[in-house]
Amino acid sequence: MSSDMKALWDEMRGGFAALRPEHFPYARFVAALILGFIGGTIFNALELPLPWMLGPMTFCTIAAILRAPIAAPTVVRPPMSAVIGVMLGAAFTPAIIGSLLGWVPTIIGLAFFVAVSGSACVLYFRKIGRMDMTTAYFAGMPGGLVEMVVVGEQRGGDGRTIALVHSARILLVVMTLPFLVELVEGVSLGGRADMGPSVTEAPLTAELWIIGCGLAGAVFGHLLRLPAKYLLGPMLVSAFVHAAGITDFKPPAEIVQGAQIVLGVTIGCRFLGTPPQVILRILALSFGSTMILLAMTLGFAVIVSRFSAFDVLPLMLAYSPGGLAEMSLVAIAVHTEVAFVAAHHIIRILFVMLSAGPTFALLYPKRGGKDGGKGGIPRMRDG
Repeated sequence: MSSDMKALWDEMRGGFAALRPEHFPYARFVAALILGFIGGTIFNALELPLPWMLGPMTFCTIAAILRAPIAAPTVVRPPMSAVIGVMLGAAFTPAIIGSLLGWVPTIIGLAFFVAVSGSACVLYFRKIGRMDMTTAYFAGMPGGLVEMVVVGEQRGGDGRTIALVHSARILLVVMTLPFLVELVEGVSLGGRADMGPSVTEAPLTAELWIIGCGLAGAVFGHLLRLPAKYLLGPMLVSAFVHAAGITDFKPPAEIVQGAQIVLGVTIGCRFLGTPPQVILRILALSFGSTMILLAMTLGFAVIVSRFSAFDVLPLMLAYSPGGLAEMSLVAIAVHTEVAFVAAHHIIRILFVMLSAGPTFALLYPKRGGKDGGKGGIPRMRDG
């Protein structure tokens, strides 16, 4: 067995070990899922946008602020990410692959969007949030939560603050963008959107394809050392089998809804263990940066739509700095090109990951730690 495969096997064994009753908080996780289901049901009854994701997200965020006994350990994310990756890959049809060259103008626009919006958010966190330069810089980059935390800490930034800001960014973008889409485009994102065939109607081969692509993609993503390997690996494998015409399976609606519930619960539970006053301050500060990002998203979408073959709606979803999986689920709900949206989010994340650290080192070659910014969000103790 090669060292790479051994490392993956050890990682998987560690994941199974983390599911043992003495390690995994099953009671609190079930409580979080129940709370998420209740939130989704209420949001669905009210016909709010993306009810099965925003409902659980909202309820679990409030529960986290109130220190309710809920939990969603990170070990539950990889298998769900694999399912979502397979789901997204199913959108890469042969026709979509043939239109890749048409995306060049929108990708160029995306590069400008990342540079402009990132600079604006860094300035906002520096001047309004009064963060030190290192923390403000890596908190303001629109993408790569884990990578920005790691690099930011290496440069002397406050890793907990960076993580909370990026979590709040995803939370607020996903919670507000659907309403902006409804306002601007008049497109309904209510809970009755067609998400595919029912699990009782879909053939058994659909579930087998999901499992096979998920497992193969996890190995593929690990061997290639892809970022977010449990999402991108299965997505690439699924995209290949669909683009090659090997299969045309679609994920059942119940799996899509279940994915949204788990996503919403895990995002909301990210705030657990953090003092409520710090969460509220981060959310308030992040709300301002989210408004900046959404305004720029809309502005760039309108401008780029004049120079490309795409309308404002798909460009809004492609440029919006929310999570890859979350924004792709929004794309499914509005029946726009999921492959186009997902591809642009992958490019955004890769662009930020590859450029943020070197750019910071170029701009601030002597900065290895905090510069004593006054009034910033204080460091939080673990636990």
